[in-house]
Amino acid sequence: MTTPSSEEIRALYQDAMVPTYNFSTPIMVRGEGSRLWDLDGREYLDFTTGISVCSLGHCHPAVSQAIARQASTLMHCSNLFCNLNAPRLAHELSQRGIQGKVFFANSGAEANEGMLKTARLWGSCHGGRHEVIVFQTSFHGRTLATLAATGQPIFRQGMEPDMPGFVTVPYNDLQAVEKAISPRTCAIFLEPVQAEGGVYPATRDFLQGLRRLCDEKGLLLLLDEVQTGMGRTGSFFCFQQYGIRPDAFSTAKALGNGIPLACFQLSRKLAELHKPGLTHGSTFGGNPLATAAGLAVVQAFDQEKVLENVMRQGQALRDGLEAMKARHKAIRDVRGMGLLLGIQLDDALPEATAKCREKGLLTLTAGKGVMRLLPSLKITSQEVQQALEIFDEAIPI
Repeated sequence: MTTPSSEEIRALYQDAMVPTYNFSTPIMVRGEGSRLWDLDGREYLDFTTGISVCSLGHCHPAVSQAIARQASTLMHCSNLFCNLNAPRLAHELSQRGIQGKVFFANSGAEANEGMLKTARLWGSCHGGRHEVIVFQTSFHGRTLATLAATGQPIFRQGMEPDMPGFVTVPYNDLQAVEKAISPRTCAIFLEPVQAEGGVYPATRDFLQGLRRLCDEKGLLLLLDEVQTGMGRTGSFFCFQQYGIRPDAFSTAKALGNGIPLACFQLSRKLAELHKPGLTHGSTFGGNPLATAAGLAVVQAFDQEKVLENVMRQGQALRDGLEAMKARHKAIRDVRGMGLLLGIQLDDALPEATAKCREKGLLTLTAGKGVMRLLPSLKITSQEVQQALEIFDEAIPI
């Protein structure tokens, strides 16, 4: 089969695909570890990992082998029948999470939506409460409910009216949260690090204060760990670094290392609200293929010292960027946790992003004027150093 040219792919894209993204080159054809190769054979150091999806690196051997093995055995049978992989993966995630119960979905938005439905189920049993407190500059997904929960109105322009039941307050402002609580409030919902909003971590006092408020007022604490979960910030789930336990949380992106797989985990008491065939479901969620990938991902954490590498290389990357800040006035701030880092560049962002790509380094943006870095959790010291050298050349003085 003849490989199509860039021009042919561009023509097909423009003719047949809904323009929710701008067509852009490079056109990627192969990945391995922290590297991507495009249609023209050019190699890139990838600090995007598919927006924190291929966190163990592209085509991780054990994950790829698990997918191939399962694909030749059984890919799907629906949740009308149990499969071998879903209960085992749920157990592994429960033991690493809040010792709760797991529902599998396909995307972060779906996982967040299911968690919000659970909060309303709980609220209906506690005086008909239905409002959820959410935060400015947050991002929770593209469905109507998760858009309404997202504290960035630009993403839902033209799709109004917003789904009711969400009250938005400033992030890291405990007093504002306390003022927003009413007899209608059932839950508080947030990201421990606002990744899409500009890489803003919650302060320890803030997240611990939210847990305390929820306990005092009889509310649920829900965490969106779609991007921060699965080791990205240095612990298996980000909340574990704050010394708190949520009542429910979601995770997705890196769970399947490229295969669509997501979940939310509920405390055992919350899980009792769901009834078979009535309250929630998913045709594809937790199928044998996706959960085979998820099991291989979890096993890799146990066998390959992934979390240790995140903390070591995350610190090295951050130290290098902080040192660079003294030489580059364009760098206003460096923030984040583990290997989820943001460089505040303001007006210098477009030039720096373009120059990084020219020099073979792929990066992301987030919020206003922020370069977001999401390298593989298995990135090497040599690759960190290579990236720092490119940043030093690409970011304006």
